[in-house]
Amino acid sequence: MSGERTARSPLRIPVSVLLERRLARVGPWSQLQWEAVAVVAGEEVVSERGAATLVHEDDECRRYLWPGLVVELFPDGCESYWYNLLSERPSLFVVCFEREEDEEGESELVPAIVTASQDEANAHLESDDPVYSVPMPEKIIDWVERYVVEHYAPEVKKKRRRQDWARESENTARDRKASRRLH
Repeated sequence: MSGERTARSPLRIPVSVLLERRLARVGPWSQLQWEAVAVVAGEEVVSERGAATLVHEDDECRRYLWPGLVVELFPDGCESYWYNLLSERPSLFVVCFEREEDEEGESELVPAIVTASQDEANAHLESDDPVYSVPMPEKIIDWVERYVVEHYAPEVKKKRRRQDWARESENTARDRKASRRLH
């Protein structure tokens, strides 16, 4: 984990994202499909933002490693992180943006945000940004769990007092009658 932080400051975890570009055949047509395959985390990850490095290529797919991204955890996002940790499969969400065509005339996806917040991921999905879910590495699960325990206090549910609508309507009717008598 990088840098000093105060009790209420965000936690920044350096990560790299592995994206896969695959040529999918749909009938007589071919279409490029992108998918986030994994997120690599920790101090050993290159922290400077840079261009993608081609790490694997075969006839069917190419895999690119994108360094220099961070997962930022904020105190006001703890509830979302908590529910993510409680899920059957805790995930990180990789939000990508489409870059203009590359030298081969094909558009390229660029990972822009990596988050543990389901709420943030849903907000990007609603604005039609490509969002991919990848399993959260154990190392990040530990950091997120510690951060949530340190910063999150679930809201205490208060029992609402039941309103007595019948009594209120009787009182209102009685007040109206008394008002009419005075006039």
